[in-house]
Amino acid sequence: MKFLIKVSIVIVTAILVTSCATPPPKNPENLCEIFREHRDWYFAAKEARDKWGTPIHVPMSMMYQESSFKEDALPPRDYLLGFIPWGRVSTAYGYSQAKTMTWEDYIKETGNSGADRDDFDDAIDFMAWFIYKTNKVNRVSKWDAYNQYLNYHEGWGGFKRKSYKKKRWLVKVARKVDNRAKRYSSQLKACEADLNKSWLWRLFFG
Repeated sequence: MKFLIKVSIVIVTAILVTSCATPPPKNPENLCEIFREHRDWYFAAKEARDKWGTPIHVPMSMMYQESSFKEDALPPRDYLLGFIPWGRVSTAYGYSQAKTMTWEDYIKETGNSGADRDDFDDAIDFMAWFIYKTNKVNRVSKWDAYNQYLNYHEGWGGFKRKSYKKKRWLVKVARKVDNRAKRYSSQLKACEADLNKSWLWRLFFG
């Protein structure tokens, strides 16, 4: 009886947790802390890695840069005449800051018709897919966070035209993403074995 009560509490807690907005991680600079706080994120990132052959630390570093892990992140506002609010500078939205057109291409190609940009599982799968495609289209290694981010920001055509060379600020940001990815990789190596032992947590919350 006590066991059934405990299980019921766990299930109710899971429902309550999933019905609320997911807060950004408290320590986004440490990948282990991110995944300890949001265990379901680790399993989603792991599934994306297994599906697309993309190392976890690369899309996670890119996602931090794009949205700071905020599920409803939006790009800056655009202003008419410099002071009248006039929509957003792009259609980017969610964890991955995926633009509407690119997101639709992802859905068409993968068949993931129920995907949402404010769902972490879908967002990390989208980013892993984009990294996979970048490898195919522009021959950029999936482990090369620097050039992967430039492709993500400029698009495959823009990267081919080397449009980023006219944007010094973007090159600096790409370096930042690359450095963070390297730190994330080192951190994950130290905690992944423990994260993989969280099968009981995934049983109830996954």
